[in-house]
Amino acid sequence: MITFWFSVVVLAWVLFFVLEGFDFGVGLLGPLLGRDDHERGAAVQTIGPFWDGNEVWLVAAIGATFAAFPGWYAALLSGLYLPVAAVLLLLAIRGVALEFRGKGDGLRWRRRADALLALSSAGVVAVWGALLAVITRGLALRPDGSVVGNGLGRSLSPVLSWPGLIGAAAALFAAALLGATFLGLRTSGPLRRRARKLAAWLGTGGAVTLVVAGIGTGSRTVLAAAALSFVAALLARAGREAWSFAATALGVAASVVAVFTAHGHVVLRSTLDPAWSLTSTAAAASHSTLHLLTVAGLIILPGVVAYQAFSYWIFRRRVASERIPS
Repeated sequence: MITFWFSVVVLAWVLFFVLEGFDFGVGLLGPLLGRDDHERGAAVQTIGPFWDGNEVWLVAAIGATFAAFPGWYAALLSGLYLPVAAVLLLLAIRGVALEFRGKGDGLRWRRRADALLALSSAGVVAVWGALLAVITRGLALRPDGSVVGNGLGRSLSPVLSWPGLIGAAAALFAAALLGATFLGLRTSGPLRRRARKLAAWLGTGGAVTLVVAGIGTGSRTVLAAAALSFVAALLARAGREAWSFAATALGVAASVVAVFTAHGHVVLRSTLDPAWSLTSTAAAASHSTLHLLTVAGLIILPGVVAYQAFSYWIFRRRVASERIPS
């Protein structure tokens, strides 16, 4: 039961980072790739029907972590409460920018909304990347599972460390590549051409960087990510947008799985003493609680997946970025 619910938690995080990943990427790239208000509006329309539904997986991931692994949830939130609060604030700003973009009159209003969308998307991605790096590296856990430190430094120092900054940069690259491949898949006209070109450049540059990093660290995971990045670039250059997006999404999904399974049954490593690390067994809820969660999950989750698949099918057509004469 513990293994099953750990897999459910990881799956929910994978779906969130893949689905919201291209939302963040589009929000970040829309003002950069769109040459005028019409093209920027077309970029926003590609994620308009999906972004709020995609955020459901964040609620599912956090809720499942809280219910199935309360010890893990408590350690993460107590040690990283300020970055998590920053993520929630930036998500609120992004939601306002998306919802209110078309509510005001005038080009200046939409430009400001696009700027807020790009900045909030970049901020969310950077903070999440730093948080994933911290989860991989671990926190200063005591034997009782509490985090050492007081004040702002306890929450901010892990994400501002070198691993956190590298994680933020990697997340920004992944979101930009996801956004570029998604825009190439979901638009037509000049925006599609620019997105394909950017995806090719990003994929090639990312592959070279990851190869260097993989050789330097001896990590096969990093080398595999480099291969997927290069494949995505080749497919984008060949006009195979769907396959290019799929390769990028697979790379993001595999990276998230690698983060959460980096230490086996240890869900949160202690940087003070490996013996104080938090395991999935120690962090899990009682068997009766997990059984009740399983019953509720089997009722709720299939409906969520079916509804989301239906919405993607309904809004499957490309959004025209070129001006079509009336």
